[in-house]
Amino acid sequence: MTLEALAREASVCTTCALANGRTQVVFGAGNPTADLMFVGEAPGFHEDKQGVPFVGAAGQLLGELLAGVGLSRDDVYIANTLKCRPPGNRDPLPEEIEACHPWLLKQIELIDPAVICTLGNFATQLLLEQRVGITRVRGQQFTYRSRVLIPTFHPAAVLHGGGRGGHQYQSLQQDLKLVRSVIDAARPHPAKPQPADAGPADQLGLF
Repeated sequence: MTLEALAREASVCTTCALANGRTQVVFGAGNPTADLMFVGEAPGFHEDKQGVPFVGAAGQLLGELLAGVGLSRDDVYIANTLKCRPPGNRDPLPEEIEACHPWLLKQIELIDPAVICTLGNFATQLLLEQRVGITRVRGQQFTYRSRVLIPTFHPAAVLHGGGRGGHQYQSLQQDLKLVRSVIDAARPHPAKPQPADAGPADQLGLF
């Protein structure tokens, strides 16, 4: 199955009650073969209207922070724990997270990122399968299905907790620098070019 086919299936999902109030399913967006995948919480008002995750103020902040480590939204894939907006942007309910979990698992399988960066408590607790607070585990490296998982603060929490001048903003910057370094280390390094006139012995490093 392709990511596009999975998105089409998800677009008509009625597994939980959130289907009754959504404008549309917010499946995910970005590079389908990205080395880095972000997993957030749930769509908000603007995401529900546009069908794209992280298009509001939190998305703008994430874009700025990505640019700070030499990445753009075109380089990464962004999805949420929930694909439909909860009423009034309330916290996801356990049954809603459970209903949406298979979609997220299939996304991760198809995209096959080297690094997953979870944004906030809900995504972090879901993938780590631990009831831990984001402050305790942010900036650490975990293993998730043979991939590196790095939790960090949700950009929306950063905006509500002091904005660009707060300590959470600095922590998020620091965590994304770590994410970038892990991605760079995971990528295969190109073979060192050999001189055009190198003979077999030279290429083997015997002389």
